Amino acid sequence: MDLLINNATHIWYNKTWLSEDPKQCFDIKFWQQRNAVIGSTTGRGTTWFVQTNTIPAALRHYYRGGLLGKLVLDNYFFTGWEDTRSAQEFKLLNLLQEKGISVPRPLAARAMRAGLTYQADLLMEKVDNVKNLVTVLMESALNTEYYCRIGVLIRKLHDTSVCHADLNIHNILLGANSKCWLIDFDKCGKKNGEHWKASNLRRLLRSFRKERSKRQINWQESDWKALMQGYEIMN
Repeated sequence: MDLLINNATHIWYNKTWLSEDPKQCFDIKFWQQRNAVIGSTTGRGTTWFVQTNTIPAALRHYYRGGLLGKLVLDNYFFTGWEDTRSAQEFKLLNLLQEKGISVPRPLAARAMRAGLTYQADLLMEKVDNVKNLVTVLMESALNTEYYCRIGVLIRKLHDTSVCHADLNIHNILLGANSKCWLIDFDKCGKKNGEHWKASNLRRLLRSFRKERSKRQINWQESDWKALMQGYEIMN
């Protein structure tokens, strides 16, 4: 991991995966001029998908959510460069990659300070040829082996003492060769002790039940037992 400092801007980047100029890679015009924009999606803001020299990537600006987000769009209180949301997520993804956990590779992160606040951006790998678990289960049911793989992945995450703050089935991706991925690590981090792990799993279970009621996904309670078998097999 390398760091560029330019006045009130810090950029963390990984030159193994990013050969472009880190100072330009957060400007969508840079990618447009290279004809490297390959798509976009709109949620809290626009996430742009771009083709770097090495891998496809997702460029995301950090926006606030909830009621506060209606008043303060994308500014966060500055308490230190290492505490910025972009730096935290970038470093966490690096850690999980090193531990062999299937998460997107982080290419670069930026924080720009203006007085007491800052704005932030993240460039990370776009995982191709995958669907989130909600989409998959709306089409068909999964077999026991798949649920076991998901359980193993979550256990590996927990064994690194990392709590996924928004562990739900929208943030689990399934791809070729039965590979599973975890995404969206904003506001996630390490936790001490063991008590939080059961709570994290309950959050995921609520997500299955909610989507079964909301979207009639092909899921039943016995599938949770299969997932937990994968989780517990790591003991």
